[in-house]
Order: sequence, then structure tokens, then C-alpha cells
Amino acid sequence: PIFMLKIAVLVSGGGTNLQAIIDEIEKGTVTNTEIAAVISNNKNAYALERARQHNIPAVCVSPKDYGTREEFNKELLKKIQSFDVDLVVLAGCLVVIPKIMVEAYPNRIINIHPSLIPSFCGTGYYGLKVHEAALERGVKVTGATVHFVDDGTDTGPIILQKAVEIKQGDTPEILQQRVMKEAEWKIMPQAIDLIANGKIAVRDGKVVLVDKLEDC
Repeated sequence: PIFMLKIAVLVSGGGTNLQAIIDEIEKGTVTNTEIAAVISNNKNAYALERARQHNIPAVCVSPKDYGTREEFNKELLKKIQSFDVDLVVLAGCLVVIPKIMVEAYPNRIINIHPSLIPSFCGTGYYGLKVHEAALERGVKVTGATVHFVDDGTDTGPIILQKAVEIKQGDTPEILQQRVMKEAEWKIMPQAIDLIANGKIAVRDGKVVLVDKLEDC
């Protein structure tokens, strides 16, 4: 039997990155991968609707339903574990990933960040803020990064990066769209495919390509 990578995709909003992953799996460009669940911290996330349209279990675990952040974190982890997944994919997920989750899934959580890490990343850099900062600094090239998640913010081993040109007259909104289209929606599915096909490993805190025959 072929090994199937079971993934849970965590989302907070519209789910455009989720859609890119679904599309690439359906097209067959991402192989050996099955989305076991889409989980959102926001009941009204359109991403949940996208999941339902593709018959993927769609679940909401909202911090509003729990007395403390700790309770919410435990419940979120329990929910992810209930789907018996191999990889947790953060696709526009605004929840701060708790230590208990990082410990439960070491080098098995990936995140997409809309800049070329280490630029414009870390605490406070999310969503449009990243693009505002890039434009303010006047950089000529930005992009997106897919990385494994560790204890820090945007500090885990980098899997893939793709550069995107900044154009004269760009607004944060225009730039955000271009980074999504040209980078995020391409490298997120690619990273999942690499993992599903056993093509990468983490060594000394860095991601390396491995030959499948090699003993890792």
C-alpha cells in the first residue's frame, strides 16, 4: 500500500491557501496526500465552506468557547490528534501555536509566511502588516516562505522560498495579492508534496533534500 500523508489544515479566514492545496491534490500535482480535516478557530471562516464543498471534515474550535487559552490549546490539539494526522498545515492561521502542539508534532507542522524570512517576520508581522513593512522599507523584492514550526515565531527550518517583484505604485493590498498568486499558492502545495513523498529531512536545524533510497 502506498503511504498516504494525512494532513490537517488550520485556517482562520477565507482559505485561499487551502483552496490552492485542494486544487493541486485534485490535479494530481500533489501526490500521496489526503486532507483529513480543515480546522478553524473562527466559526465564520469561509475556509470551512470550501472544505465542505470538497467533502472534507470541517471543524471549528473557537477560543470563545473556552474559559482559558490553555483549555483552548488542549482542545485544539485533541481535535487535531483525533484525525490521526501526519502533518499540520497552517494556511493563514492566526492562532499562536502553543508549545504543547509543537512538542506533539516536532517538524510536522508547516507554516506559510508572506515574506522572505528572515525579513519582515516574527512577532507582529502578519497579514497586511508584512506588506506594509516591505513597502515602507523600499525593498525591491519580497516573496513567501514555507517553514517548519518550532518554539519561536517564524524561526523554524525553511523548506521553500519564492521571490516576488515589488512594482512601482504597489499598495499593501495589491502586493498581498501578487505574493499569494505568484508565491504562496505555489510553494505551499509544493512543500506538502515534498514531505508526502519523503524528499526532505531536517538536519542540524536545516531542511535538506534526501534521496529516497538513502537511510534517514
